[in-house]
Amino acid sequence: MILISKYIVPKGYIGITIFPFMFLKYKTLKGNAIFINHERIHLRQQIELLIIPFFLVYGLEFLIRLIQYRNWHLAYRNISFEREAYRKEKDLDYLKSRSIFSFLNYYIR
Repeated sequence: MILISKYIVPKGYIGITIFPFMFLKYKTLKGNAIFINHERIHLRQQIELLIIPFFLVYGLEFLIRLIQYRNWHLAYRNISFEREAYRKEKDLDYLKSRSIFSFLNYYIR
């Protein structure tokens, strides 16, 4: 379910997905197929890790990447979940053929 709320989306971001919701900062984003696909990839990742563990792993990996890169944006972009979502967001058929736990292919760099 897609909801519009500029108050839930953190500053500096335009959307956040917390199963089963996608929170978008702007109503116009609902029509952005690439952005919605990116967020749907996160929904699939969250389901695979049973939601709460997804956020624990996401947060831990972010902290590790922040230490590694010493840069907030680089840390965020290099979280395995984000790597997968950004690399596959333009492939609108990706979720039809995506293997379970595919984000693991983006973990090691």
